[in-house]
Amino acid sequence: MSATTNLNQNMRDSTIDLTLPDLNISLSRFYPFKRKKLRGKQKWYEKISMSYTGQLSNRISTKENKLLHSNLIKDWRNGMNHQIPVSASFQIFKYINVSPSFQFNDRMYTNKVMREWDTQQSKIVQDTTYGFYNVFNYYGSLSADTKLYGFYKPWKIFGDKVQAIRHIFTPSISFSAAPDFSSPRYGFWKTLSYVNERGETVTEKYSPFSNGIFGTVSQGKQGTVSFSVSNNLEMKVKSDRDSTGVRKISLIENLSANMSYNMAADSMKWSNLNTSILIKLTKGFNLQMSATWDTYTYQLDSYGNPVRVNKPRWTVGKGLGRLSSTGTSFSYTFNNDTFKKKDKKKNDNKQPQPQPNTLPPDPNEESEDDAASEESDTQFGADGYAIWEVPWSLSINYSVNYGYGSFNKKKMEYNGRFTQNLSFS
Repeated sequence: MSATTNLNQNMRDSTIDLTLPDLNISLSRFYPFKRKKLRGKQKWYEKISMSYTGQLSNRISTKENKLLHSNLIKDWRNGMNHQIPVSASFQIFKYINVSPSFQFNDRMYTNKVMREWDTQQSKIVQDTTYGFYNVFNYYGSLSADTKLYGFYKPWKIFGDKVQAIRHIFTPSISFSAAPDFSSPRYGFWKTLSYVNERGETVTEKYSPFSNGIFGTVSQGKQGTVSFSVSNNLEMKVKSDRDSTGVRKISLIENLSANMSYNMAADSMKWSNLNTSILIKLTKGFNLQMSATWDTYTYQLDSYGNPVRVNKPRWTVGKGLGRLSSTGTSFSYTFNNDTFKKKDKKKNDNKQPQPQPNTLPPDPNEESEDDAASEESDTQFGADGYAIWEVPWSLSINYSVNYGYGSFNKKKMEYNGRFTQNLSFS
Protein backbone atom coordinates (compact mmCIF):
# COMPACT_ATOMS: atom_id res chain seq x y z
CA MET A 1 0.00 0.00 0.00
CA SER A 2 1.32 3.46 -0.91
CA ALA A 3 -0.16 6.92 -0.41
CA THR A 4 0.93 10.24 -1.89
CA THR A 5 -0.28 13.83 -1.83
CA ASN A 6 0.45 16.67 -4.21
CA LEU A 7 -0.04 20.43 -3.96
CA ASN A 8 0.39 22.96 -6.78
CA GLN A 9 -0.21 26.59 -5.84
CA ASN A 10 -0.15 29.59 -8.18
CA MET A 11 0.79 32.73 -6.23
CA ARG A 12 -0.38 34.99 -9.07
CA ASP A 13 -4.09 34.14 -8.88
CA SER A 14 -4.12 32.02 -5.64
CA THR A 15 -5.22 28.87 -7.55
CA ILE A 16 -4.65 25.58 -5.76
CA ASP A 17 -4.57 22.06 -7.26
CA LEU A 18 -4.58 19.56 -4.42
CA THR A 19 -4.57 15.77 -4.41
CA LEU A 20 -5.25 14.40 -0.93
CA PRO A 21 -4.71 11.49 -0.96
CA ASP A 22 -3.78 9.31 -3.92
CA LEU A 23 -3.92 5.82 -2.39
CA ASN A 24 -2.75 2.66 -4.18
CA ILE A 25 -3.38 -0.85 -2.85
CA SER A 26 -2.10 -4.01 -4.51
CA LEU A 27 -2.32 -7.67 -3.59
CA SER A 28 0.15 -10.05 -5.22
CA ARG A 29 -1.03 -13.12 -7.07
CA PHE A 30 -2.33 -15.95 -4.89
CA TYR A 31 -4.16 -19.26 -5.29
CA PRO A 32 -7.36 -19.20 -3.23
CA PHE A 33 -8.21 -22.89 -3.71
CA LYS A 34 -4.73 -24.30 -3.24
CA ARG A 35 -4.25 -26.66 -0.30
CA LYS A 36 -1.75 -25.67 2.34
CA LYS A 37 -0.43 -29.22 2.50
CA LEU A 38 -0.25 -30.78 -0.94
CA ARG A 39 -1.04 -34.48 -0.99
CA GLY A 40 -1.26 -36.43 -4.18
CA LYS A 41 -1.86 -34.92 -7.58
CA GLN A 42 -2.75 -31.24 -7.88
CA LYS A 43 -6.44 -30.62 -8.64
CA TRP A 44 -7.48 -28.48 -11.58
CA TYR A 45 -9.15 -25.83 -9.43
CA GLU A 46 -5.97 -25.39 -7.39
CA LYS A 47 -4.35 -23.77 -10.45
CA ILE A 48 -6.78 -20.84 -10.36
CA SER A 49 -5.00 -17.63 -9.33
CA MET A 50 -6.09 -14.05 -8.75
CA SER A 51 -4.75 -10.67 -7.68
CA TYR A 52 -6.09 -7.23 -6.80
CA THR A 53 -5.19 -3.61 -7.61
CA GLY A 54 -7.07 -0.64 -6.17
CA GLN A 55 -6.70 3.11 -6.38
CA LEU A 56 -8.43 5.84 -4.39
CA SER A 57 -8.03 9.42 -5.57
CA ASN A 58 -9.41 12.70 -4.19
CA ARG A 59 -8.67 15.96 -6.03
CA ILE A 60 -9.76 19.58 -6.09
CA SER A 61 -8.94 22.71 -8.10
CA THR A 62 -10.09 25.90 -6.37
CA LYS A 63 -9.02 29.25 -4.93
CA GLU A 64 -6.99 29.48 -1.76
CA ASN A 65 -9.74 31.22 0.25
CA LYS A 66 -12.31 28.57 -0.76
CA LEU A 67 -10.28 25.46 0.04
CA LEU A 68 -11.26 25.15 3.71
CA HIS A 69 -14.92 25.88 2.89
CA SER A 70 -15.18 23.26 0.12
CA ASN A 71 -17.51 20.28 0.31
CA LEU A 72 -15.92 16.83 0.02
CA ILE A 73 -18.74 15.45 -2.15
CA LYS A 74 -19.78 18.46 -4.24
CA ASP A 75 -16.49 20.31 -4.77
CA TRP A 76 -13.91 17.52 -4.77
CA ARG A 77 -13.48 15.02 -7.61
CA ASN A 78 -13.07 11.61 -6.06
CA GLY A 79 -13.46 7.98 -6.92
CA MET A 80 -12.09 4.50 -6.44
CA ASN A 81 -11.04 1.95 -9.02
CA HIS A 82 -10.80 -1.82 -8.47
CA GLN A 83 -9.21 -4.36 -10.83
CA ILE A 84 -9.46 -8.09 -10.11
CA PRO A 85 -7.87 -10.45 -12.69
CA VAL A 86 -8.48 -14.20 -12.40
CA SER A 87 -6.56 -16.71 -14.52
CA ALA A 88 -5.54 -20.35 -14.69
CA SER A 89 -3.59 -22.77 -16.85
CA PHE A 90 -4.60 -26.36 -17.52
CA GLN A 91 -3.49 -29.20 -19.74
CA ILE A 92 -6.05 -31.37 -21.52
CA PHE A 93 -5.37 -34.55 -23.52
CA LYS A 94 -1.75 -34.28 -22.27
CA TYR A 95 -0.66 -32.02 -25.13
CA ILE A 96 -3.04 -29.04 -25.29
CA ASN A 97 -2.44 -26.07 -22.99
CA VAL A 98 -5.62 -24.18 -22.09
CA SER A 99 -5.52 -20.79 -20.33
CA PRO A 100 -8.85 -19.19 -19.30
CA SER A 101 -8.89 -15.70 -17.78
CA PHE A 102 -11.45 -13.26 -16.43
CA GLN A 103 -11.07 -9.63 -15.38
CA PHE A 104 -13.47 -7.50 -13.37
CA ASN A 105 -13.14 -3.69 -13.23
CA ASP A 106 -15.21 -1.52 -10.90
CA ARG A 107 -15.29 2.27 -10.62
CA MET A 108 -16.96 3.92 -7.62
CA TYR A 109 -18.16 7.54 -7.90
CA THR A 110 -20.09 9.94 -5.67
CA ASN A 111 -21.86 11.85 -8.46
CA LYS A 112 -23.05 11.68 -12.03
CA VAL A 113 -23.85 14.37 -14.59
CA MET A 114 -27.18 14.06 -16.40
CA ARG A 115 -27.98 15.97 -19.60
CA GLU A 116 -31.29 17.17 -21.00
CA TRP A 117 -32.57 19.54 -23.66
CA ASP A 118 -33.86 22.91 -22.47
CA THR A 119 -36.56 23.97 -24.95
CA GLN A 120 -36.68 27.57 -23.66
CA GLN A 121 -32.96 28.17 -24.00
CA SER A 122 -32.62 25.76 -26.97
CA LYS A 123 -29.49 24.16 -25.56
CA ILE A 124 -28.31 21.16 -23.56
CA VAL A 125 -28.16 21.72 -19.80
CA GLN A 126 -26.44 19.57 -17.19
CA ASP A 127 -27.62 18.50 -13.76
CA THR A 128 -25.30 16.89 -11.20
CA THR A 129 -26.80 14.19 -9.01
CA TYR A 130 -25.00 13.06 -5.85
CA GLY A 131 -24.99 9.55 -4.44
CA PHE A 132 -23.01 6.32 -4.61
CA TYR A 133 -22.62 4.77 -8.07
CA ASN A 134 -20.86 1.65 -9.30
CA VAL A 135 -19.64 1.62 -12.91
CA PHE A 136 -18.32 -1.86 -13.67
CA ASN A 137 -17.36 -3.95 -16.65
CA TYR A 138 -15.85 -7.37 -17.18
CA TYR A 139 -14.56 -9.57 -19.95
CA GLY A 140 -13.36 -13.13 -20.36
CA SER A 141 -10.92 -14.90 -22.64
CA LEU A 142 -9.85 -18.44 -23.43
CA SER A 143 -6.73 -19.54 -25.29
CA ALA A 144 -5.36 -22.93 -26.34
CA ASP A 145 -2.06 -23.93 -27.93
CA THR A 146 0.13 -26.95 -28.50
CA LYS A 147 3.42 -27.93 -30.16
CA LEU A 148 3.89 -30.43 -32.96
CA TYR A 149 7.37 -31.80 -33.76
CA GLY A 150 8.41 -33.21 -37.10
CA PHE A 151 11.75 -34.86 -37.90
CA TYR A 152 13.18 -35.50 -41.33
CA LYS A 153 16.33 -37.41 -42.18
CA PRO A 154 17.76 -36.60 -45.63
CA TRP A 155 18.65 -39.31 -48.12
CA LYS A 156 22.15 -40.73 -47.91
CA ILE A 157 22.80 -39.69 -51.52
CA PHE A 158 23.36 -36.17 -50.19
CA GLY A 159 26.06 -37.41 -47.77
CA ASP A 160 25.97 -37.95 -44.05
CA LYS A 161 26.94 -34.42 -42.97
CA VAL A 162 23.29 -33.47 -42.36
CA GLN A 163 22.04 -35.62 -39.49
CA ALA A 164 18.41 -34.46 -39.21
CA ILE A 165 16.03 -31.55 -39.79
CA ARG A 166 13.53 -30.63 -37.09
CA HIS A 167 10.31 -28.66 -37.62
CA ILE A 168 8.36 -27.20 -34.66
CA PHE A 169 4.80 -26.16 -35.49
CA THR A 170 2.91 -24.17 -32.82
CA PRO A 171 -0.78 -23.47 -33.55
CA SER A 172 -2.89 -21.43 -31.13
CA ILE A 173 -6.41 -20.10 -30.92
CA SER A 174 -7.92 -17.58 -28.52
CA PHE A 175 -11.37 -16.23 -27.84
CA SER A 176 -12.36 -13.08 -25.94
CA ALA A 177 -15.83 -11.71 -25.25
CA ALA A 178 -17.61 -8.97 -23.32
CA PRO A 179 -21.24 -7.76 -23.29
CA ASP A 180 -22.36 -4.32 -24.43
CA PHE A 181 -22.18 -2.20 -21.27
CA SER A 182 -23.77 0.74 -23.08
CA SER A 183 -27.05 -1.21 -23.08
CA PRO A 184 -29.91 0.56 -21.22
CA ARG A 185 -30.17 -2.27 -18.68
CA TYR A 186 -26.83 -1.28 -17.16
CA GLY A 187 -27.56 2.46 -17.00
CA PHE A 188 -23.96 3.48 -17.73
CA TRP A 189 -24.94 5.22 -20.98
CA LYS A 190 -27.99 7.39 -21.67
CA THR A 191 -29.75 8.56 -24.82
CA LEU A 192 -30.52 12.23 -25.44
CA SER A 193 -32.96 13.27 -28.18
CA TYR A 194 -33.82 16.81 -29.24
CA VAL A 195 -34.83 18.91 -32.24
CA ASN A 196 -32.12 21.28 -33.45
CA GLU A 197 -32.48 24.70 -35.12
CA ARG A 198 -33.05 23.11 -38.53
CA GLY A 199 -35.98 21.08 -37.25
CA GLU A 200 -34.04 17.82 -37.43
CA THR A 201 -34.34 15.21 -34.68
CA VAL A 202 -30.89 14.48 -33.23
CA THR A 203 -30.18 11.46 -31.02
CA GLU A 204 -26.87 11.07 -29.25
CA LYS A 205 -25.46 8.80 -26.58
CA TYR A 206 -23.60 10.02 -23.54
CA SER A 207 -22.33 8.61 -20.25
CA PRO A 208 -23.11 10.41 -16.98
CA PHE A 209 -19.73 9.15 -15.71
CA SER A 210 -17.52 10.28 -18.59
CA ASN A 211 -16.03 13.07 -16.44
CA GLY A 212 -15.09 10.67 -13.65
CA ILE A 213 -11.49 10.32 -12.56
CA PHE A 214 -11.27 6.76 -13.90
CA GLY A 215 -13.53 7.29 -16.91
CA THR A 216 -16.44 5.12 -17.95
CA VAL A 217 -17.10 1.83 -19.74
CA SER A 218 -16.73 1.50 -23.49
CA GLN A 219 -19.57 1.01 -25.93
CA GLY A 220 -20.26 -2.03 -28.05
CA LYS A 221 -20.24 -5.78 -27.71
CA GLN A 222 -16.96 -7.66 -27.99
CA GLY A 223 -16.40 -11.12 -29.40
CA THR A 224 -13.14 -11.94 -31.19
CA VAL A 225 -11.58 -15.21 -32.27
CA SER A 226 -7.86 -15.07 -33.08
CA PHE A 227 -5.81 -17.67 -34.94
CA SER A 228 -2.03 -17.85 -35.09
CA VAL A 229 0.65 -20.31 -36.18
CA SER A 230 4.39 -20.28 -35.54
CA ASN A 231 7.14 -22.32 -37.21
CA ASN A 232 10.75 -23.07 -36.34
CA LEU A 233 13.15 -25.02 -38.57
CA GLU A 234 16.53 -26.31 -37.39
CA MET A 235 19.18 -28.59 -38.92
CA LYS A 236 21.69 -30.78 -37.09
CA VAL A 237 25.00 -31.28 -38.93
CA LYS A 238 28.33 -32.93 -38.17
CA SER A 239 30.97 -30.54 -36.91
CA ASP A 240 34.54 -30.84 -35.69
CA ARG A 241 34.28 -27.49 -33.90
CA ASP A 242 31.87 -28.85 -31.29
CA SER A 243 32.85 -31.32 -28.56
CA THR A 244 29.69 -33.36 -29.19
CA GLY A 245 30.58 -33.80 -32.84
CA VAL A 246 27.37 -32.14 -34.05
CA ARG A 247 25.96 -28.63 -34.02
CA LYS A 248 22.56 -27.05 -34.66
CA ILE A 249 21.97 -24.57 -37.48
CA SER A 250 18.88 -22.39 -37.46
CA LEU A 251 17.27 -22.38 -40.92
CA ILE A 252 14.18 -20.37 -39.92
CA GLU A 253 14.15 -18.95 -36.41
CA ASN A 254 10.48 -17.99 -36.58
CA LEU A 255 7.83 -17.90 -39.31
CA SER A 256 4.46 -16.80 -37.95
CA ALA A 257 1.03 -15.78 -39.20
CA ASN A 258 -2.02 -14.47 -37.33
CA MET A 259 -5.57 -13.47 -38.18
CA SER A 260 -8.75 -12.69 -36.25
CA TYR A 261 -12.52 -12.72 -36.71
CA ASN A 262 -14.71 -10.13 -34.95
CA MET A 263 -18.10 -11.76 -34.34
CA ALA A 264 -19.54 -8.58 -32.81
CA ALA A 265 -18.91 -6.40 -35.88
CA ASP A 266 -21.71 -5.85 -38.39
CA SER A 267 -19.30 -5.89 -41.36
CA MET A 268 -15.60 -6.36 -42.17
CA LYS A 269 -15.40 -9.11 -39.57
CA TRP A 270 -12.10 -10.54 -40.82
CA SER A 271 -8.86 -8.77 -40.01
CA ASN A 272 -5.86 -8.55 -42.30
CA LEU A 273 -3.47 -11.47 -42.37
CA ASN A 274 -0.19 -10.53 -40.65
CA THR A 275 2.97 -12.58 -41.25
CA SER A 276 6.56 -12.26 -40.09
CA ILE A 277 9.82 -14.15 -40.57
CA LEU A 278 13.12 -14.15 -38.68
CA ILE A 279 16.23 -15.79 -40.14
CA LYS A 280 19.65 -15.84 -38.49
CA LEU A 281 22.07 -15.28 -41.37
CA THR A 282 25.20 -14.98 -39.22
CA LYS A 283 26.01 -14.96 -35.53
CA GLY A 284 25.47 -11.22 -35.23
CA PHE A 285 23.13 -10.48 -38.13
CA ASN A 286 19.44 -11.36 -38.45
CA LEU A 287 16.99 -10.88 -41.30
CA GLN A 288 13.54 -9.88 -40.08
CA MET A 289 10.56 -9.09 -42.28
CA SER A 290 6.88 -8.42 -41.64
CA ALA A 291 4.08 -8.40 -44.18
CA THR A 292 0.38 -7.49 -44.20
CA TRP A 293 -2.07 -9.21 -46.55
CA ASP A 294 -5.33 -7.48 -47.48
CA THR A 295 -8.32 -9.83 -47.09
CA TYR A 296 -11.08 -7.73 -48.70
CA THR A 297 -11.91 -6.52 -52.21
CA TYR A 298 -12.44 -3.01 -53.58
CA GLN A 299 -15.08 -1.27 -55.64
CA LEU A 300 -15.68 2.25 -56.93
CA ASP A 301 -18.12 4.51 -55.13
CA SER A 302 -20.45 7.03 -56.76
CA TYR A 303 -17.57 9.52 -57.10
CA GLY A 304 -15.28 6.98 -58.77
CA ASN A 305 -13.01 6.51 -55.76
CA PRO A 306 -11.90 3.02 -54.63
CA VAL A 307 -13.47 1.85 -51.38
CA ARG A 308 -13.07 -1.36 -49.40
CA VAL A 309 -16.25 -3.44 -49.48
CA ASN A 310 -17.56 -6.27 -47.32
CA LYS A 311 -16.54 -9.07 -49.67
CA PRO A 312 -13.63 -11.29 -48.59
CA ARG A 313 -11.24 -12.15 -51.39
CA TRP A 314 -11.79 -15.90 -51.09
CA THR A 315 -15.53 -15.50 -51.78
CA VAL A 316 -14.79 -14.11 -55.26
CA GLY A 317 -11.93 -16.48 -56.10
CA LYS A 318 -9.03 -14.09 -55.40
CA GLY A 319 -7.22 -16.17 -52.82
CA LEU A 320 -6.81 -15.68 -49.10
CA GLY A 321 -5.15 -12.27 -49.24
CA ARG A 322 -3.11 -9.85 -51.34
CA LEU A 323 0.21 -8.43 -50.21
CA SER A 324 -0.41 -4.82 -49.20
CA SER A 325 2.76 -3.89 -47.31
CA THR A 326 6.13 -5.35 -46.38
CA GLY A 327 9.68 -4.22 -45.94
CA THR A 328 13.01 -4.72 -44.25
CA SER A 329 16.20 -2.83 -43.51
CA PHE A 330 19.92 -3.58 -43.21
CA SER A 331 22.64 -1.64 -41.45
CA TYR A 332 26.31 -2.19 -40.72
CA THR A 333 29.06 -0.04 -39.22
CA PHE A 334 32.79 -0.24 -39.93
CA ASN A 335 35.23 1.37 -37.47
CA ASN A 336 38.78 1.15 -36.17
CA ASP A 337 38.14 -2.13 -34.39
CA THR A 338 36.53 -3.91 -37.34
CA PHE A 339 39.84 -5.12 -38.80
CA LYS A 340 41.84 -5.12 -35.57
CA LYS A 341 39.93 -8.17 -34.36
CA LYS A 342 41.14 -10.16 -37.36
CA ASP A 343 44.74 -9.01 -36.86
CA LYS A 344 44.53 -9.94 -33.20
CA LYS A 345 43.49 -13.50 -34.05
CA LYS A 346 46.44 -13.79 -36.43
CA ASN A 347 48.85 -12.57 -33.76
CA ASP A 348 47.40 -14.99 -31.20
CA ASN A 349 48.18 -17.91 -33.49
CA LYS A 350 51.86 -16.98 -33.69
CA GLN A 351 54.24 -18.88 -31.39
CA PRO A 352 56.19 -16.79 -28.86
CA GLN A 353 59.86 -16.23 -29.79
CA PRO A 354 62.50 -17.67 -27.40
CA GLN A 355 64.15 -15.07 -25.19
CA PRO A 356 67.88 -15.02 -24.40
CA ASN A 357 68.99 -15.99 -20.92
CA THR A 358 69.16 -12.89 -18.75
CA LEU A 359 69.34 -12.19 -15.08
CA PRO A 360 65.99 -11.66 -13.31
CA PRO A 361 65.12 -7.97 -12.90
CA ASP A 362 65.61 -6.26 -9.56
CA PRO A 363 62.14 -5.64 -8.02
CA ASN A 364 63.42 -2.49 -6.31
CA GLU A 365 64.75 -1.03 -9.53
CA GLU A 366 62.40 0.98 -11.75
CA SER A 367 62.53 -0.07 -15.38
CA GLU A 368 62.63 2.32 -18.31
CA ASP A 369 59.17 1.23 -19.46
CA ASP A 370 57.66 1.96 -16.05
CA ALA A 371 59.27 5.38 -15.98
CA ALA A 372 57.93 6.14 -19.45
CA SER A 373 54.40 5.05 -18.56
CA GLU A 374 54.44 7.32 -15.53
CA GLU A 375 55.55 10.30 -17.60
CA SER A 376 52.96 9.87 -20.34
CA ASP A 377 50.29 7.51 -21.59
CA THR A 378 51.39 8.06 -25.18
CA GLN A 379 52.16 4.87 -27.09
CA PHE A 380 55.27 4.74 -29.27
CA GLY A 381 56.05 2.60 -32.26
CA ALA A 382 59.21 0.66 -33.09
CA ASP A 383 60.73 3.75 -34.74
CA GLY A 384 60.36 5.80 -31.56
CA TYR A 385 57.59 8.05 -32.88
CA ALA A 386 54.18 8.33 -31.19
CA ILE A 387 51.47 6.12 -32.71
CA TRP A 388 48.96 8.40 -34.47
CA GLU A 389 45.32 7.21 -34.66
CA VAL A 390 42.13 8.88 -35.83
CA PRO A 391 38.88 7.22 -34.66
CA TRP A 392 36.55 6.75 -37.62
CA SER A 393 33.33 4.94 -38.46
CA LEU A 394 31.36 4.30 -41.63
CA SER A 395 27.70 3.32 -41.37
CA ILE A 396 25.70 1.91 -44.27
CA ASN A 397 21.91 1.73 -44.09
CA TYR A 398 19.59 0.20 -46.68
CA SER A 399 15.82 -0.22 -46.50
CA VAL A 400 13.24 -1.51 -48.96
CA ASN A 401 9.47 -1.24 -48.54
CA TYR A 402 6.50 -2.36 -50.60
CA GLY A 403 3.03 -0.85 -50.44
CA TYR A 404 -0.03 0.17 -52.37
CA GLY A 405 0.44 2.69 -55.17
CA SER A 406 -2.08 3.80 -57.80
CA PHE A 407 -5.41 2.04 -58.27
CA ASN A 408 -6.02 -0.07 -61.39
CA LYS A 409 -9.70 0.34 -62.26
CA LYS A 410 -9.65 -2.50 -64.79
CA LYS A 411 -8.42 -5.09 -62.32
CA MET A 412 -10.05 -3.33 -59.34
CA GLU A 413 -6.77 -3.73 -57.49
CA TYR A 414 -4.03 -1.44 -56.23
CA ASN A 415 -0.72 -1.50 -58.08
CA GLY A 416 2.29 -2.37 -55.97
CA ARG A 417 5.09 0.14 -55.43
CA PHE A 418 8.62 -0.36 -54.06
CA THR A 419 10.45 2.34 -52.13
CA GLN A 420 14.18 1.97 -51.50
CA ASN A 421 16.56 4.07 -49.45
CA LEU A 422 20.36 3.87 -49.22
CA SER A 423 22.30 6.14 -46.86
CA PHE A 424 25.86 6.51 -45.65
CA SER A 425 27.16 8.35 -42.63
